[in-house]
Amino acid sequence: MKNLITSILCLASISLFAQTTDSAAFYYQKGIEEKTAKRFLVAQKHFDKAISLNNSYVQAYIDRAFTNLEMRKMNMALTDFEKVYELEPANTVAIGELASLYFSFKKYQKAIEFANKCKTCGNSQRIIALSYYNDENYGLAEKALRAYIQDKTADAEVTLALARTYLELENEKKAIEYYEAALKADPTKASWYSELGLIYYNINQYKKAAECFTNAVKNGLTQSNDFRENYAFAYIYAGDSQNAEPILRDLVNRKAGNKEILRDIAEAYYASKQYDNSLKYCQQLMEMDAKDGKALYQAGLCFQKKGEKDRGQKMCDVAIDMDPSLSRMRTKQSLPGGL
Repeated sequence: MKNLITSILCLASISLFAQTTDSAAFYYQKGIEEKTAKRFLVAQKHFDKAISLNNSYVQAYIDRAFTNLEMRKMNMALTDFEKVYELEPANTVAIGELASLYFSFKKYQKAIEFANKCKTCGNSQRIIALSYYNDENYGLAEKALRAYIQDKTADAEVTLALARTYLELENEKKAIEYYEAALKADPTKASWYSELGLIYYNINQYKKAAECFTNAVKNGLTQSNDFRENYAFAYIYAGDSQNAEPILRDLVNRKAGNKEILRDIAEAYYASKQYDNSLKYCQQLMEMDAKDGKALYQAGLCFQKKGEKDRGQKMCDVAIDMDPSLSRMRTKQSLPGGL
């Protein structure tokens, strides 16, 4: 009798399991239909029901995760893919999506771990390379990024990451090479032009720096005063005062009353042997303060460079009377800006 009861209970249990499984499959299929119709919230509810009836329903977790991604519910998608990985550790769909999601959440070590679990996943190499870069492991990033872009030079983002990596590794030549490659792949990135312009500026290639800054402006860069200053000074050092002056006028107006910007401009023109332009800004300084010995001293140096040595020397003498600390500059024949 006991055996009979046990058999009946087993049959009932099997029947209930089959019914539950069938119900879960029913709700799963409804979820697929709604997902296909792009009614994602309704689809999610059907997948919820399917999973509540069968909490090991791997495909339901997967499709609910993709539905959550469509609705930008990233944390919920991550939880679902983690559950799939728990149920099926070899599931390549879950592994690949987890690598991408961990990267999006800036969990770079986890992104690398999961990308390495699925080398056949289409974006695994890219995720590994960019994760090393974003994690500031530039030694490994350089190798991984180079390996990735060998056949994918059109990937502007990765090419830029390699350019910035070389900048961190203090290899400016390689950095320039890959900045240019990145901009060739995507010539619309204003900030990339600005970054490349700064590199050229710092290695005294002022004409190229000015060209990059111009392209940055053309592509809609929001200009800070620091950018305007670098832009104008690149033109000054490139010997192009015609293009420098409109930027300088705007900059001086924005920094109204700031003597240091006028002094810096005067020094830049002097350093690039544009003495008349330097004198113009020395004059502005002295109009602001008639006792500005530094400005007068610099003006005197300009006149000496222009061949008016006696006039220039007298101006320097007067400047030293105003500010005796300038006397030490006489033997150096240099500018007072570093005082």
